[in-house]
Amino acid sequence: MAKEDYYELLGVGKTATEEELKKAYRKKAVQYHPDKNPGDKSAEEMFKKVSEAYDVLKDADKRAAYDRYGHAAFQGPGAGAPRGGGGGGFHDPFDIFREVFGQQGGGGGGGIFDEMFGGGGGARDGGRDGADLRYDLEITLEEAARGAEKEISFRKNVSCERCDGSGAEPGSKRVTCPTCRGAGQIRRSGGIITFTQTCPTCAGSGTRIEKKCTVCHGEGRMPKTVKLTVRIPPGVDTGSRLRSGGNGEAGLAGGQSGDLYIVLSVREHELFERQGDDLFCEIPIKFTLATLGGTIELPTLFGKGSLKIPAGTQSGTTFRLRDKGMPSLRGSRQGDQLVRVHVEVPQSLTAEQRKLLEEFARISGDANEPTSKSFFEKAKKFF
Repeated sequence: MAKEDYYELLGVGKTATEEELKKAYRKKAVQYHPDKNPGDKSAEEMFKKVSEAYDVLKDADKRAAYDRYGHAAFQGPGAGAPRGGGGGGFHDPFDIFREVFGQQGGGGGGGIFDEMFGGGGGARDGGRDGADLRYDLEITLEEAARGAEKEISFRKNVSCERCDGSGAEPGSKRVTCPTCRGAGQIRRSGGIITFTQTCPTCAGSGTRIEKKCTVCHGEGRMPKTVKLTVRIPPGVDTGSRLRSGGNGEAGLAGGQSGDLYIVLSVREHELFERQGDDLFCEIPIKFTLATLGGTIELPTLFGKGSLKIPAGTQSGTTFRLRDKGMPSLRGSRQGDQLVRVHVEVPQSLTAEQRKLLEEFARISGDANEPTSKSFFEKAKKFF
């Protein structure tokens, strides 16, 4: 398959200046970088292609050869290809990326890309960013509805106070790694294939400590129990995540601290069941209230509320109390409280109560036909 034109890959003309080539490469490299397109093989392949194109065109001799002979200039024995592995012997695309973006050392393509796009864990100036942490916090439904401040306590790695996180004993310093000479990687050749791996001496940082700190033994961090006040906004639910920037584990050798993620779970309530932003509850009412109607007081998450019961209310009827539910996290509206009433039938009667009910049944014509007539009318077709 014919290789694509290097100028077309970068989107420039054949008269492009060195600065125009560099600008075009930066744009394409960011667009197709694997860290920005995880799992996308086509983007990864394009990243390699644009890196190869820039590797040739940025060099005056290679560019002249390419302009004269095309891709054939770098094919066959004795061709003037640069050192390196496959793809016509071009440099590692991540090496080219680091060269253009000014990254010092580190692993394949991380660090400077993480700094540009807010990633984590990359190397920067020989350092390493701290890890993000997770804290699971259980709250009550009332706290979820009204918002709250909670103090949490957890253990994490913090910067060593003696060496200020550098890992080096005061008066000592970090020096360039003698194994990788500051690159953070070493190359090993296996026949026609060249392997790149993280430097075992400096673990990819490109530097090593001249004399280790006597407190943290060169780690740069120490475990410590810390306390933090967390503000919980109204309307959160189980699974909601709160981010506390910089409160994760401390970075190494100048790396940034990670973030803390508080994952919330809302405890079950003895009265209310949450349904989105609405709250649902069941309450019992006397059969006399259901028959005659009236107003009752009932609990809400925000204090006492009142509910008007119309005369003749049937058991299972659901009423809605506006704006007595959960606040929306978006702040657009407040949910409602749904109240289902359950009509209680007295289990024991005094003689006087029984006498009055019997009289009521006689007057209502219920003595001989206690079941609703409408029910039998609906059931006729089954007999």
